[in-house]
Amino acid sequence: MNWEQLLNTFVNWCVTEGVKILIAFAIIIIGFALINGLVKSLRKGFEKKKVDKTIGKTVCYIVNWGLKILVVLALLGYLGIDTSGVAALITTAGVGVGLALQGSLSNVAGGVLIILLRPFRVDDFIEAQGVSGTVEDIHLIYTYIRTGDNKTIALPNGALANNTIINYSKKNLRRVDLEFGISYANDYKKAEELILQIADAHEKTLKDPAPLCRIVRHDASSITLVTRVWVNADDYWTVYFDMLEQVKTTFDKEGIEIPFNQLDVHVKND
Repeated sequence: MNWEQLLNTFVNWCVTEGVKILIAFAIIIIGFALINGLVKSLRKGFEKKKVDKTIGKTVCYIVNWGLKILVVLALLGYLGIDTSGVAALITTAGVGVGLALQGSLSNVAGGVLIILLRPFRVDDFIEAQGVSGTVEDIHLIYTYIRTGDNKTIALPNGALANNTIINYSKKNLRRVDLEFGISYANDYKKAEELILQIADAHEKTLKDPAPLCRIVRHDASSITLVTRVWVNADDYWTVYFDMLEQVKTTFDKEGIEIPFNQLDVHVKND
């Protein structure tokens, strides 16, 4: 084959296959851009109709990758590549990957259960697997939460779906439980009245159910009073910290002692 024939072959390839490849690249760029726009519009529609964030994000995720895979498979057929062979290769690879990644498959099953049963949703504050934080996103394999110090933690859905989950955002009301120790020499009735006055005066505590303060334990060095106050879930930490500070300040003014641990030593002379 001389240079002229080689040049003719190259020109013919560019006219036929080369043009098809350029068209395929153009289609994949335009197609992906249209899919991204569709997903963006779909997400805005879900937000406008106030669809649950967990369902909305999952649907957008599936639509995005599903349509893009279909575009790629269609372009492979357009370029003359046998898609049945590609499908068989994907199936074979899927079996091998499935055997190697059994743990990941359990995470996928856990993700499906979480999305269907919804023990928590996006933006809920949960505690699970020894960590707590706000749910940012729920994928099929991992659930991503943001901790109070702004770290992102990925929790495997398999373990998450099969263990205890505490959802602090499920209910609108929460109870603030606090304990205060006072000296045996102090008047516990007066201490109870002061604590209830502080709870009643706080603007964010609820009057129904009414606040409660009673003796819960006789400890070695103090009488322990338990205080239970109901609040709206969003006000929990505000009331928690305010109560601790205000009770300490009030006890100091009223001369009620919060004792240190004490030990009585008796010396016996033989």
